[in-house]
Amino acid sequence: MPVAARGELPGRVEIHSPWDGPVDTLCRMVWRFTNVLDEFPEAADAWLRRDPVRNTVALTVLGRMRHGLWSDDRLLGWFTASGEVRGAVLHTPPYALLLGDIPDDTVAPLAEALRGREISGVNGPKRQAEAFAAAWGRVETSRISLRLYRLEALRPPSRAGAARVAGEGDVELVVEWMRAFLAEAEPEIANDDPAPQMKHRVGQGEIMLLEDGGRPVAMAGFSLPIVGMSRIGPVYTPPELRARGYGSAVTHGATRAAAQAGAELLLLFTDLANPTSNSIYQALGYQPVTDYAAIALAATK
Repeated sequence: MPVAARGELPGRVEIHSPWDGPVDTLCRMVWRFTNVLDEFPEAADAWLRRDPVRNTVALTVLGRMRHGLWSDDRLLGWFTASGEVRGAVLHTPPYALLLGDIPDDTVAPLAEALRGREISGVNGPKRQAEAFAAAWGRVETSRISLRLYRLEALRPPSRAGAARVAGEGDVELVVEWMRAFLAEAEPEIANDDPAPQMKHRVGQGEIMLLEDGGRPVAMAGFSLPIVGMSRIGPVYTPPELRARGYGSAVTHGATRAAAQAGAELLLLFTDLANPTSNSIYQALGYQPVTDYAAIALAATK
């Protein structure tokens, strides 16, 4: 069993990984956790930044934490071996535990370290997410199979149209559409209020709206570049307006906006159960990188 000890800094907990070797080796392999953003070490941030493609979600979530989002009950974790950071994770309830592209041999110790915490699910690279779910030992209640895409060369959309940046007057619509998006894509967190996040993103200029006949018909977001990386999402078209090429056009607009903001690595995720979106994004020039999984897990209480 892991050994837990309160660190000297407020909010930090250190949990040693199970290890059969000598004590001095044990003390060199450890998951460390904190809820204090300033205690997340530069080395852990650097570990995420070394691969901004596979660590895209963790990097954008961490960036938004630094703008004041997700401060309640959050957890930031990093794994060190022989003094070197080898992995990082984030948890912002009610969202799932968010894995970076952590080494396989750190997954089981992570699950053991988090035994006292309520984990509603896990989201990350498919292999690591499945390994964590197995180590966690709770029933898998649902799963979304995701594919990460990277832009090779942007192609014209299937429908012409210019997207504009959402402004303060669009916040109510943007929040409404985000609620609808969550109800479809992530029903397990549909009750979470997206207003603070979407107001922040509108204020940052990260939300694009496509108009037809003077009215908004589709929405797409993009993250401001981090290490040259930007991720497109969410992409949402109301059900009654689908199959008209709006999703392709607004994604194209968000991709261009991200590139104009300085992004060189343009990414997005798709649900593999939705062949339409997968074909749309590939037609725009996005190519598969790797697969991820969002796995919901039964409650521990």
